[in-house]
Amino acid sequence: QVQLVESGGGLVQAGGSLRVSCAASGRTFNNYVAAWFRQAPGKEREFVAGIRWTGNTYYADSVKGRFTISRDNAKTTVYLQMNSLKPRDTAVYYCAARWAFGRSDYPQSPGLFGFWGQGTQVTVSS
Repeated sequence: QVQLVESGGGLVQAGGSLRVSCAASGRTFNNYVAAWFRQAPGKEREFVAGIRWTGNTYYADSVKGRFTISRDNAKTTVYLQMNSLKPRDTAVYYCAARWAFGRSDYPQSPGLFGFWGQGTQVTVSS
């Protein structure tokens, strides 16, 4: 089982950048899909970006070209680099993982992910 801990959230002005991190403990991200979701007040949790254990990445249309998901070589930490931030990016950002060995899909539904971090707040001021 993998435990996830996010860090790096904070307050940034519109147009600025921020990087959030997700550290895995207990296991590495090998054979997992790791993803970032976000949830704004009063809204449902939505997919932001994912990275398969093969290294392939995929994004929500709303963040393409602005956000980049990556991981370290040891596969113990996943990052989300957020550039050109907008006030509508304000949310609690959650890291999630799904066991992916033998699977080839690119999951985006929160219900498909069995492991979650506690979340980190990202606030973008106008």
